[in-house]
Amino acid sequence: MTDNEGVLDGTAPLSGVSRGVQEPRHGVTRVVNAPLPTTYGDFQAVGYLDHARGDEQVALVHGDIEERGMLVRLHSECLTGDAFGSTHCECGPQLSTALREIAAEGRGVLIYLRGHEGRGIGLLAKLRAMKLQAEGLDTVEANLALGLPVDARDYRVAAEILHDLGVRSVRLLSNNPRKREALVRHGITVDEQVPLLIPPGENNLTYLRTKRERLDHHLPHLDAVVHSS
Repeated sequence: MTDNEGVLDGTAPLSGVSRGVQEPRHGVTRVVNAPLPTTYGDFQAVGYLDHARGDEQVALVHGDIEERGMLVRLHSECLTGDAFGSTHCECGPQLSTALREIAAEGRGVLIYLRGHEGRGIGLLAKLRAMKLQAEGLDTVEANLALGLPVDARDYRVAAEILHDLGVRSVRLLSNNPRKREALVRHGITVDEQVPLLIPPGENNLTYLRTKRERLDHHLPHLDAVVHSS
């Protein structure tokens, strides 16, 4: 096990702060570590400020941090799915399943990425896109019809948080190949991509098919549904 004493116990210096000397504001600054008991297990909530965008970010850490092979989830913010239980997407079940799997593993990190609402287009634009989807467009067509990018998410801050925590390689809980590519591009080795498959429902089947067919998400569990429909 890599010795990471001081990373989460408050004895390590916060990123960007050293002996009272202010460094240039770029990247992320670790602001606070706080215990976070959850229904899934006990986590440490590690709060960061992303100076590039001004977003407040949080990493939930369970167990001891290891430099290599940490189970990691990069979870894009989704108010409708995570907080309101929307069945239009699978975000809420993915969040709870990821936390459960990290707790079962005994160690791991979930980075909850603020600013990723609607694949990075923001809440109101996402709601407009959902309205267009209810009228017959798919999730890709809806974004394009609004003059917005299909996927505007940037995973730089996730890689910077992992670097700050001392994590150099991960087993990535994700079906999205772009997350893997982004981490590698920012200096994090991905040892394995671990599927996070949620059973489809009546309200999100079209959405999931579009993610598979147009966004290259690895969703093999849809085969049985596609073949039976």
